[in-house]
Amino acid sequence: MAELTLRGIVLGALITILFTAANVYAGLKVGLTFATSIPAAVVSMAILKAFKSGTILENNIVQTIASAAGTLAAIVFVLPGLIMVGWWSGFPYWTTVAVCITGGVLGVMFSVPLRRALVTGTDLPYPEGVAAAEVLKVGSASGAGDRENAAGLRTLIAGTIFSGLFALLAKMKLVAEEAGKNFAVGGTATGWSTSWSMLLIGVGHLVGISVGAAMFFGMLISWTVLVPWFAHGGDLGAVDALVSSTFRGQVRFIGAGTIGVAAIWSLLKIIGPIVAGLRSALAASRARQGGQVLDITERDMPIGVVALITLATLLPIAWLLWTFSAGGPVHDHPFAVIGGSLAYVLVVGVLIAAICGYMAGLIGASNSPVSGVGILAVLGASLLLVAVFGHEADPARTNALIAYALFTTAIIFSIATISNDNLQDLKTGQLVGATPWKQQLALILGVVFGSLAIPLVLDLLKNTLGFVGMPGAGPNALSAPQAALISSIAKGVLGGDIDWNLIGLGALIGVGVIIVDEVLGRAGRMRLPPLAVGMGIYLPMGLTLLIPVGAVIGHFYDRWAKRQANPEFAERMGVLAATGLIVGESLFGVAFAGILAWANRNAPIPPNDAPLAVMGESFESVAMWIAPLLFFGLIAIAYAMTRKLVRGTPAGAGPESPAKDEANYR
Repeated sequence: MAELTLRGIVLGALITILFTAANVYAGLKVGLTFATSIPAAVVSMAILKAFKSGTILENNIVQTIASAAGTLAAIVFVLPGLIMVGWWSGFPYWTTVAVCITGGVLGVMFSVPLRRALVTGTDLPYPEGVAAAEVLKVGSASGAGDRENAAGLRTLIAGTIFSGLFALLAKMKLVAEEAGKNFAVGGTATGWSTSWSMLLIGVGHLVGISVGAAMFFGMLISWTVLVPWFAHGGDLGAVDALVSSTFRGQVRFIGAGTIGVAAIWSLLKIIGPIVAGLRSALAASRARQGGQVLDITERDMPIGVVALITLATLLPIAWLLWTFSAGGPVHDHPFAVIGGSLAYVLVVGVLIAAICGYMAGLIGASNSPVSGVGILAVLGASLLLVAVFGHEADPARTNALIAYALFTTAIIFSIATISNDNLQDLKTGQLVGATPWKQQLALILGVVFGSLAIPLVLDLLKNTLGFVGMPGAGPNALSAPQAALISSIAKGVLGGDIDWNLIGLGALIGVGVIIVDEVLGRAGRMRLPPLAVGMGIYLPMGLTLLIPVGAVIGHFYDRWAKRQANPEFAERMGVLAATGLIVGESLFGVAFAGILAWANRNAPIPPNDAPLAVMGESFESVAMWIAPLLFFGLIAIAYAMTRKLVRGTPAGAGPESPAKDEANYR
């Protein structure tokens, strides 16, 4: 059966570029990216059906290549920090490409020996991987499979149109983009805010009710306890400035501490499976060398080849670190620092690959703790530099070390994101009978395609919308919350002014949440993922309030789906509707950046920040009322259309569905 074909590679490349652009925007706006395996599979099957010769394994390769877009784009959690600290004024194209490719290839290599431990030798549910396999199985069938695939594509497109339409109306100033208010309470202050963003509703649906509830809990801790506590006694005459400075300067570091503890806990829970997986991979290599023929679904890249590629990839990484640090303090001790950095990338990369792979198996790639491990990675990189250089008195040398720590972390981030995605794809491949080494090669191709697109989108968004905190950022600036936090940690550690008490308080909260989560798990109750609680504390309310709302919407939709004749198909349709809500707004955001660039091509002063606006300031009060009505109205229509398509699509026999206890982990 055709599997790794030129046609599939080209199609995968095109889908990868499209979804990479959407994910870069989503990551910069809300600090979250979305998994692209399922929508990529749906689009791939719809296109390959026209050739009459597409196979389930060829479609699997397409979604494997395209899935890199959902994870490699998380590099935006780090690289914009180099803009924020003033080290870069833009994103050097080939340097950015090289960072993404080298880290991504290492991510694939590190995850190869983990496949046996975390995919075939475990009962981890892999909710998104199982769902993607089921989409491929149904789509490869005739009759009912064709109808289900067509309904899925219509649902994805409808969600995309509704989301993009609302984003367009917001930029036309016909509806408000956000709402909120800060206010004094007794001798302190707090506030509330939300963004009218369908992207957030889609994210909430995908992460599920447990993660949504945990983020809401973290948000309550942040805005009803921590902000009022630290704002007490502040200047209530400037309540907006007080609330903003309290949240950014203190509360988000508490969230960082919670996220860090959650990531460490994830690692401690999976050390055993990691060791078992390495032993299994070595045993398979010995069996192959002894002449034993392995089943096609057990043929990984040979472990010797993996080791050689890993060592070969370290050479361009060393060159990147050398050229990036040229003329700075790192070159005072080049061999010690750059050699230590390579060892750090190697050791920490393996550990992070295991963490993210395990989390992808447990709750899906969309929920994997790349932000948490990124915080740990930059913290470690910064502390290693402090051990060598101490706290520099020269601000220029300090800034050079901060930039070097961020650059090293960016490589580790690429490792984390791709290893997370690779294991999920390998689970899909296992369920459809794919060849692991071909998928691993396909993912490397996806890394290359996504890497070529990422710096172009980053530069476009930086030059037009900008990032909050960078010089010259306009009113449409993207918050880039993860990059802001990670760069702040590097600044604090290397500058010597980080408040470890705040990090420690966050760690204590994280320990408490871990205990509660474990108790709930043993009691068979809904879990409270510690990482999600930390994200709820750290992210601004405007970027989190609607995620729990989306989780509740998704929860009730899934309850409805379970009562249908084909519950697995109904649930997948909900996933596609939610994905459409994310993709529509994200792609419009990238398109709007292009419109801004065109509108300001002659560099007018002041710049035109609202080129699509058709209403003035006098309409703002009306737009504030229209926004929630139209927002929730369009969402209701989108889900009503999805339910109608589910009811109107006959349930076919199709392939056997996974057991319910496998399909419903989220």
